Amino acid sequence: MATNYINQISPETTVFDIGKYSAAPKEVPVLPLRDTVLYPHAVLPLTIGRESSVELIHSLGEEKIIAVAAQRDSSQENPQPSDLYDVGTLAIVHKIIRMPNQSLFIFAEGLRRIRLAHFPQQQPFLKAEIAALDETAPEATPEADALRNSVVAIFREVVAASPNLSDELQAMIQTIQEPGRIADFVAGALSSLSTVQRQELLETLDAGKRLEMVNRYLIAERQMLELRSKIESQVQDQMAQGQREYYLREQLKAIQKELGGEEEQREGEDLKQKIAEAGMPEEAEKEALRELQRFSKMSPASAEYTMSRTYLDWLVTLPWSKKTEQPVHIQEAHAILEADHYNLAKVKQRILEYLSVLQLKPEMKGPILCFVGPPGVGKTSLGKSIARALGRKFVRISLGGMHDEAEIRGHRRTYIGALPGQIIQGIRRAGTKDPVFMLDEVDKIGRDFRGDPAAALLEALDPEQNHLFHDHYLDVPFDLSQVLFLTTANVLDPIPDALRDRMEVLELPGYTEEEKVEIARRHVIPRQLEAHGLGPENVEFSGEALQEMIRHYTREAGLRNLERDIAALCRKQARRIAEGGETRLVVDRPAVREALGAPKILPETEVAERTEQPGVAVGLAWTPAGGDILFVEANQMPGKPGLIMTGHLGQVMQESMQAALTWVRSHAAGWNLPPDYFDHQEIHLHVPAGAIPKDGPSAGVTMATALVSLLQKRRVRPRVAMTGEITLTGLVLPVGGIKEKVLAAKRAGIAEIILPRQNAVHVEEDLKPEQLEGLTLHYVRTMDEVMAQALAPEPAGTLARDEIEDSEVTFVP
Repeated sequence: MATNYINQISPETTVFDIGKYSAAPKEVPVLPLRDTVLYPHAVLPLTIGRESSVELIHSLGEEKIIAVAAQRDSSQENPQPSDLYDVGTLAIVHKIIRMPNQSLFIFAEGLRRIRLAHFPQQQPFLKAEIAALDETAPEATPEADALRNSVVAIFREVVAASPNLSDELQAMIQTIQEPGRIADFVAGALSSLSTVQRQELLETLDAGKRLEMVNRYLIAERQMLELRSKIESQVQDQMAQGQREYYLREQLKAIQKELGGEEEQREGEDLKQKIAEAGMPEEAEKEALRELQRFSKMSPASAEYTMSRTYLDWLVTLPWSKKTEQPVHIQEAHAILEADHYNLAKVKQRILEYLSVLQLKPEMKGPILCFVGPPGVGKTSLGKSIARALGRKFVRISLGGMHDEAEIRGHRRTYIGALPGQIIQGIRRAGTKDPVFMLDEVDKIGRDFRGDPAAALLEALDPEQNHLFHDHYLDVPFDLSQVLFLTTANVLDPIPDALRDRMEVLELPGYTEEEKVEIARRHVIPRQLEAHGLGPENVEFSGEALQEMIRHYTREAGLRNLERDIAALCRKQARRIAEGGETRLVVDRPAVREALGAPKILPETEVAERTEQPGVAVGLAWTPAGGDILFVEANQMPGKPGLIMTGHLGQVMQESMQAALTWVRSHAAGWNLPPDYFDHQEIHLHVPAGAIPKDGPSAGVTMATALVSLLQKRRVRPRVAMTGEITLTGLVLPVGGIKEKVLAAKRAGIAEIILPRQNAVHVEEDLKPEQLEGLTLHYVRTMDEVMAQALAPEPAGTLARDEIEDSEVTFVP
C-alpha cells in the first residue's frame, strides 16, 4: 500500500465521543500502514491496494470508525498482529473514492491515541480490541510558553526555507494553542522524520515531553536546510563562475586564433597530459602543475617563456617510474662476464653476488662499486659488460678535470642557459630509473672557487640518501636508489675520505704476460681485424710475436699500447692488400721488428748489466700505470761531508735516503770503516729517469743496499730486486702494491725478489702460483737479512783497503 502523506489539520475537528470505548473496549477494524503514522486531528489521504484492506473498507458501516497502526517492517505484504506497533490512532474515514484499477482512495482523520489490546479476528482482515490513551498536558509555566513559542518560530523558519512545505502551514500553526496538538501538527508536517521517530512521538503521552522532542527535530531540520541552502548557493556561484570562465575562455580562444596562439594552448594541454602520464611522485607532480599554471599565463614573447618550457620538458621526460623489466639470470650473466673479460675473478664474483641478491630481492638498493687499477686493464669495458649482463642501459660520464660543483647537481633555474647536472642528464639519456651508471676517473676531480664536485657526489653515492637526490635545476627530489653506480680510479689517494667511505673498492691489478697473450688472442686481435676490414685468413699472430711485443715494446700493466701495436700491424697488412700484395701475413718476431722498429724496452739483461758495478741496486716501485723496476745508484767522493740526493725525489723518498744513510753510518764498524770515514766523504744517491717524479718509503731497503754495496765494493747479485721501508734500527717494514711490483719484476726478467716478511700474506692472497713461476721470493725482517740475500760474495782482496789499517772489526753477513 503506497501512500502520499499530506498533513491537513482543521482547527475545529469533528468531535467524536469515544468515552464508551474507555469503559468497554470494542472491536475495531485495523488498517495497517507502511511507513506512515497518523496523528490525532490530522487528515491523511491513503491509497488502499491490499485485498484485505479493500475488504475492510467495504465492510464499514455508517460510523466508518477504524484503527490505524504502522507496520514495524514495511516489506511485509500480509502483516500479522505481531508485525504492528501496539500504539496506533483511532480514525474516521470521511470519503472513499474508487479507482479504475480496483484500488480505493480514502481520507482518514485521526481522532485520538489508542492501544491495540487484543486481536479477536485476523481473517479476512484484522480486528482489535482497543483501549483509549489519555494525554498529559504540561503545566502552564513560562518555560512551557517559551518552548511552545520556540517550536512555532522554528517551524515557521523551516516552512519558509523548505520548498516541500506549503506556506499556509505558517498560518495554520498560529491557530493551535494546545502544546500536544502543536507537537502532533509539526510531527505530521516534517517529512524528514523516520517511521521510528514518528511512532516514538505517537507513543509519548506527555505533551510537554513530546514538544521538547519536536523542538530538537526542528532545530536539526533547520540546520540541514541552512546547510543545503549554503551548498546550493555555492553551486550556483560555481556555475555562474564556470559560465563566466567559459565565456572568457571562448573569447580568449578567439583572440589567440587571431594572434596565432592556438599552438601555445595546445602545447599547454599536451604538457598537462604528459604530466599526468609521467608517474611523478606527489611533490614533483605538484611542482610541475604549479609551473604549468604559471607557464600558461606567460606570453610567448616573455623572456621566461622558454625557460619555463624547458623546465617542464625536463620534468615530463625524466623516467620517474620507468624501470628495466627484465628478470635476472645468474647463469646468463656469468656467461656474459666470462665471454667479455678474461680472469678478474674477484670482480666477477662480487658482481654475481650482487645479481644473486637482486634476484631474491628486486627492490634492493644498488651498491656503489669502485674499480681501482692501472690504465688499460678493462675498468670501463667491465661496466658495459655488467650492464649487458643485467639487461640495463649503460651511462658513462667522465669526471676527469671537472671543477664545477654544478656539473653534478645542476644550476639554479634563475641562471641563463641553466641545465640539470650530469647525473640527471645521464638518467634522462638512459630512459630508465635503474641504469648502470659509470663515473669515470673519480680520482681526477678538481676543485676551485666554483665548488668541490667530489663533495656534491656524496649525496648521489650514498645508498641511505640518494633516494631523495636533489638537483638544483629540478628543485624536486629524484630517486637514485635503484641506480647501480660504478666508479673508476687509477689510485685511491686523491679521493676524499668521505667519498671513498661510500664506495666498495674492487682492485683490478695489472696483467701478467700469459694473461696478456690470452686476452690478445680472445679479444684484441679479433676486434682489430674487424676494425680494419680483415679476417683471420689475412693476418695470423704467432705466440712469439705477441711475446715480443709484450716484452720489448709494451711493458705496461694494461693492454692499450699492445692494442695499438696490433692495430699498426693490421694497418700495414691492409695497405699491402690494397696495393695488390700478398693477402696473408704471418706475424712472427722478425715481422714485429720490421713493422714496429727497434725495441722500445731494453732487454732483460739490462738489470744484470747495470748492477755489475758496486753501488747499484734494483728496487720495485708502484705507479698509477702498474708496477715498475727502479734503479738506485750510490757514489762517493772526497770532500765536504754530506748527502746529495737527485732524481726528482719527493719529501718522503728523501727522508728514506737519510734514514738509510743513518743506518749505514751507525754500522760503519761492521763495514771495516774508520770512525771518521764519513767526515771526509760526500755521498751521492741518485735515482735515474730524473724527469719522472718519485716518492714513497718503499725504496729505503734499496737505498741502504746500494750504500753498503758501494762502501764494501761488493756488487748486488744479478737479477735481484727488493722493496721495503727501512727504520733507523734496521727493521724492514711492509709496503703496498706487492702484486704490481712482483709482476713488474717478472716482466723485467728479475729472478729473485726480497720482500718484507709481513707482506707474505699479500703474496698468498693476490698472486696465483702460475704468476710466481720462475721467481724466488725471500722474506726478511732486518737489514742484515737483506744484505745476506742481496750482496754477492766479497771478492778476494777487497778487505785490504789502504785507508783501513788498524781496524779489528769484521762484518759477518
